[in-house]
Amino acid sequence: MGRAISVRLDEETDGALRALEATGLSQSEAIRAALLTSAAHLRRRKGMAAEAAALEEDPTDREEMLAVAELMESLRAQG
Repeated sequence: MGRAISVRLDEETDGALRALEATGLSQSEAIRAALLTSAAHLRRRKGMAAEAAALEEDPTDREEMLAVAELMESLRAQG
């Protein structure tokens, strides 16, 4: 069995919990699901930020980004 925790909810988080419970989840299931979803979201954001930083530092990708930007600017100037 996992560890038990205690939290004090404000109106916003209480409403969010009630919305999750309205889907048929128990209070514990709703809280566990929300924690897992939030942690996964944070991991994805960190991964995307690392990928963007790597692309920014890659000279080939930078050249391609600049070429695309120049093309877009020339197309905008023509329109």
